[in-house]
Amino acid sequence: MSKGQLFVVSGPSGSGKDTVLKKLFVSHPEIKFSISSVTRPMRLGEVEGEKYNFISREKFLYMLDNNMLLEHNEYCGNFYGTPSALVQECIEHGADIILEIDVNGAANVRKIMPEVISIFIMPPSIEVLKKRLSGRGTENPDIVEKRMIASIGEIVRAKEYDYIVVNDVLEDAVRDLSNIIVSQRNSIDRKKYLIDEVLENVKSCNW
Repeated sequence: MSKGQLFVVSGPSGSGKDTVLKKLFVSHPEIKFSISSVTRPMRLGEVEGEKYNFISREKFLYMLDNNMLLEHNEYCGNFYGTPSALVQECIEHGADIILEIDVNGAANVRKIMPEVISIFIMPPSIEVLKKRLSGRGTENPDIVEKRMIASIGEIVRAKEYDYIVVNDVLEDAVRDLSNIIVSQRNSIDRKKYLIDEVLENVKSCNW
């Protein structure tokens, strides 16, 4: 059995990456999702264990001190991190797992696990990005402007990734993301064990 693969998925606010991933998991329930641990309060509409585990600052620092995090970051006084246990367990048991993370976190993961496959979800244009960030036009223009600046800053770093998926038509973006994952499953690195098994059987055949 081959090992599983860790996929890192990033994308700016307005790229629609959350929607793309939700659709992907519906069609590929076998793919695991890496749940991050965070120290910030739970927001309205969030569910414990769905995307985040909400933990105390003390517990997070304990995990950090005991090398239990694959990567971590601090933002606005709160800690965000990826527990390494689930990721390693999935990989060792041949399951693929997706980690949704920002560009800084993705860079940190690549340093630790250079074999990770990184995918960046892109909006089709700046015009579409601004429209998505503006919502129904009820957002404060200053907030929209700040989100635009932050999103463009992330797009600048898209060249660091292995693959780009453009989210223009949702179904197409989900298909493209799925194709990347399936193609990696059929890569030579994932299928070497099959070659060895076949050649091993050849030795016992009578020609």
